[in-house]
Amino acid sequence: MDKLVINGGNPLSGCIEINGAKNAAVAIVPAAIMASKGTCTIDNIPDIEDVHCLERILESLGCNIIIGKNSVVIDSTSINNVNANTEDVRKMRASYYLIGALLGRFKKASVELPGGCPIGVRPIDQHIKGFEALGARVEIKHGCVTVEADRLIGTNIFFDVVTVGATINVMLAATLAEGVTTLENVAKEPHVVDVANFLNSMGANIKGAGTDIIRVVGVKELKGCSYSVIPDQIEAGTYMIAAAACGGEVTIENVIPKHLESISAKLIEIGAEVTENGDSITVKATGRLKGVNIKTQPYPGFPTDVQQPMSTLLTVAKGRSIINESIWESRLKHVDELKKMGANVKVEGRTAIIDGVDKLSGAVVKATDLRAGAAMVIAGLIAEGSTEVLSIEHIDRGYPNIEDKFKALGADIRRVSCSE
Repeated sequence: MDKLVINGGNPLSGCIEINGAKNAAVAIVPAAIMASKGTCTIDNIPDIEDVHCLERILESLGCNIIIGKNSVVIDSTSINNVNANTEDVRKMRASYYLIGALLGRFKKASVELPGGCPIGVRPIDQHIKGFEALGARVEIKHGCVTVEADRLIGTNIFFDVVTVGATINVMLAATLAEGVTTLENVAKEPHVVDVANFLNSMGANIKGAGTDIIRVVGVKELKGCSYSVIPDQIEAGTYMIAAAACGGEVTIENVIPKHLESISAKLIEIGAEVTENGDSITVKATGRLKGVNIKTQPYPGFPTDVQQPMSTLLTVAKGRSIINESIWESRLKHVDELKKMGANVKVEGRTAIIDGVDKLSGAVVKATDLRAGAAMVIAGLIAEGSTEVLSIEHIDRGYPNIEDKFKALGADIRRVSCSE
């Protein structure tokens, strides 16, 4: 087991390049099994554990996979198994996309209930609602979700809540259903649009992704294609926040600035400079920043996935900040770790009240989940003295080569074995 050792206090400067979007890739890779002809070549794939997990799962189902540098070739024409029940399935949340993909192509699937970060209750009731509306029979038994349908028939489906997972999963199944499926009150995140574009590249007929209503005209089959995953909005936002927190000037390349507007707006509000330039964005900060109020919301609102890194920045901002976490009820667990470093934070339900301190001090802390891990890395970068971040397997699920990227910007950070 590894840990990150960070000596804080260095301003960040230079350029880094953002990888492909984790949240898009973990849906696009399962979606590739829906191609009954040809192979799918997917570029700009992030080199992260969640993607490698899915690649192993697909191989267990009978897919042939060739892994390249930031790319993967998936041949699912000889897939011979619709039962996904490996340890990899159990430990990651995005494995539930296998249900929609297998149901769409084979009209049946059996997938063990997914795991993932402990950030709150994440039921799959809206997924089930959508599958049943399309005509599938769904049973949850012995920790496994089994779905089966004689036929999938297009229909109108209104989601009770805005949910990225159910939007994508039901869209997958509807792609190969008979007739037209209309999905309402859907998620509009960039990775929802990216998955729809990938499916369309395979021959699907999907319109409206990125709006409140998605219309899917079912097709008889999908074929292989070549596709490139969009840049990672959350990875980019994390480095933007780190640049502002540590001071200096950082240019973040291979981004889509429009996807980052809510983050840019808050960084400008706290006193940082944010400059867009084509497919790059530069963040510059000098002096002490000021506190702000933030409420996490579905896209295009402020993303829940960067709430934790942003809360770290606000622990050393001037004045009081209030964060309302409206998406996940347990996404403030990292606060206890920040308190070990001298942060002044009070949590009331889903609200964090942060009174900025002059500085944080290094300590031994742990990553309680993926984005909390990034938050603790930023805390170590701005703290006085040495910080050790444990449980970094969470970080490796979503941030490729995080220590190398920060090193390139001037940070004193290294990965070592926990035994050292």
